[in-house]
Amino acid sequence: MLNYLKNIFVIVFIVFAIWMLFIDSNSLLIHRELNQDIDDLENEKQYYNDEIEKDNKAIKELSTDDGIEKLAREKYYMKKENEDIYIIEYEDSLKLEKKDE
Repeated sequence: MLNYLKNIFVIVFIVFAIWMLFIDSNSLLIHRELNQDIDDLENEKQYYNDEIEKDNKAIKELSTDDGIEKLAREKYYMKKENEDIYIIEYEDSLKLEKKDE
């Protein structure tokens, strides 16, 4: 083993390997960080693609008169002439007031 360390080619190879693995700008550590960034970006891309699909479904639903009417009734509490609207709130949806004792 000691004879190998006296050989200049082995020393150069070891120095080169250490340089390439840890010190160089294209080192193994940098590649690992870049691969992690790529994975994060791919996850983010998938999230935004899912959001785009949901938005496209909402746009398709709102492109009909029934969809617009449903949105107006549910979100903005609009109504037709001579029509009464009753909003039912359940106990778990109400904010509970704290009573001071």
